[in-house]
Amino acid sequence: MATKPLIKVLTEAGTGSRRRMTEAIKQGKVKVNNAVAESFNHPIDPQKDQVFLNGQAIDLKPDKIICLALNKPAGIVSTVSDNRGRRTVLDILPDKYRQQRLYPVGRLDIDTTGLLLLTNDGDLTYRLTHPKFEYEKEYLAAIKGSLNTEEKRQLQRGILLEDGMTYPARIREIAAPPYNYSVIIHEGRKRQVRRMFERMRHTVMALKRIRIGGLHLGDLKEGEARPLSAKEIANLLNERPSKSENQLNKVVNKHRD
Repeated sequence: MATKPLIKVLTEAGTGSRRRMTEAIKQGKVKVNNAVAESFNHPIDPQKDQVFLNGQAIDLKPDKIICLALNKPAGIVSTVSDNRGRRTVLDILPDKYRQQRLYPVGRLDIDTTGLLLLTNDGDLTYRLTHPKFEYEKEYLAAIKGSLNTEEKRQLQRGILLEDGMTYPARIREIAAPPYNYSVIIHEGRKRQVRRMFERMRHTVMALKRIRIGGLHLGDLKEGEARPLSAKEIANLLNERPSKSENQLNKVVNKHRD
C-alpha cells in the first residue's frame, strides 16, 4: 500500500486539527513504531505501521467522514475542553456524537452565535480554515449606530488591525432586527468582525454567522446540530473560491502601501 505523510495520516484519523497535530509532533508526543517522530512527512503505511499519540495507539483506518452543522448559542466555547469549566460545543451535542472524536472547524467566540461545523476529518478542516482556499463566511451584525460612507469604504477595501491588513469585506446594510449589517469575509482571525467594527468605533452588540461557503445555517434552531449529507460535504470540498487568492492579495497590497 502507498505511504502517506505522518501529518496527513493523523488528521485523517480524526485525532485533531492539522495545527494541533503539528504541535504534538514538535513536542515529541507522537511515536511511530515506538520511536519518537521527528518529521511531519515521515512516511506511514497504515497497513504496517503503528502510530501513537500521547501513548495511545491511533486507529489508522478511520471511520466515514462525519461533519455536523451546529447552531452555536452564546456562552458556549468553540473547543473540545475548557480549563475554566465553561460549557463547550461538545457538551451540547447529542449523545450519539460525543464519542466520535469530533472537533470544531475554526471557531466562533463565546458571544457569537450561529453556524459552526464539527468534523472528524482533518483534510476538511484544513480546506475550510486555511486562508488560501478563501471560503466566504457571512455574518449578521448588530452594531451601535450606522456606518458612514467612508467607514463602509474602508472596510470594503481592507483595514489595518493589530495582526495585519484584512482582506476586503463585503458590507451591506439590512433590516433584520436586531441585526443591521451583513458582513462577508474570507478570513477567520480571532474576533475579526468585532475588531473591524471596533476599529470604526462601532460596538458590536450581537453577531451571528449564517453561512460558510455555500453552506447556510438555514432554519437550524439555536443549540441544535444536524449531520451534513455526503453531497453537502462533497460540495464543500469541491467548492471554488469566489475570488482567487492572488486577486485578493493585489487589493490588500494596494491599500497597504
